[in-house]
Amino acid sequence: MKIDLSGKTALVTGSTSGIGHAIARGLALAGANVVVNGRTQAKVDSAVAAIAKVAHGSKVAGVAADVSTAAGCQTLAETLPDVDILINNAGIFEPKGFFDIPDADWTRFYEVNVMSGVRLSRAYMPGMLKRNWGRIVFISSESALNIPKEMIHYGMTKTAQLGVSRGLAEMTRGTAVTVNSVLPGPTMSEGVETFVKDLAKHNSQSVEEASSLFFKQVRPTSLLQRFASVEEIANMVVYVASKEAAVTNGAALRVEGGIIQTVA
Repeated sequence: MKIDLSGKTALVTGSTSGIGHAIARGLALAGANVVVNGRTQAKVDSAVAAIAKVAHGSKVAGVAADVSTAAGCQTLAETLPDVDILINNAGIFEPKGFFDIPDADWTRFYEVNVMSGVRLSRAYMPGMLKRNWGRIVFISSESALNIPKEMIHYGMTKTAQLGVSRGLAEMTRGTAVTVNSVLPGPTMSEGVETFVKDLAKHNSQSVEEASSLFFKQVRPTSLLQRFASVEEIANMVVYVASKEAAVTNGAALRVEGGIIQTVA
């Protein structure tokens, strides 16, 4: 299958590093004109340059805006009035015991992980419906279905994303617009790599031993038994954004290595 996104404009929020950056790179390599987003201009510029270096046939631009705020989403929408592909990737996570999570953290996580996607979908989906083509993808998590007791506030936001995604999909009936969620599992992003290295150092282990122990103790149901690469997650997102995925709509697509022990 050759995915060709030539002529399509894609916005990936939170794409200066990690899974978001890999998605932006993957979309650009498939021919899309990609807009990178992050909170600081320096990081946006660096990410744009890195993607442009490998995706020679695509236009790569960047917009610095904090999508965790209504003002940041408005700035982004005003700077970039129309997109064909919206990847709601921006998100935060933090292990913290339930009794230690203050109200402010619940609000902060909801604003970043849920409302950023709500606001940007509200800004861009009408244009997609009018043009009768578009893709909206929410980057959720296996934690949406397996709520982790060590970060219930994070899991709650990821479940909420599934509800928003499915509800928006209902609004696309009879059109060529789709709305889906992608659910990654443990992924070797920059932050996770640092976490594993710190864990290995603390336990006087190799990185490989620390990774193996993580899956034995924290994600024992994983069939993959390793961290996914950011590119492996991006591959699913690029497919969902393509015309080849026309009949995939309203779905929660799992790329979590078989952690979730259900048949559906």
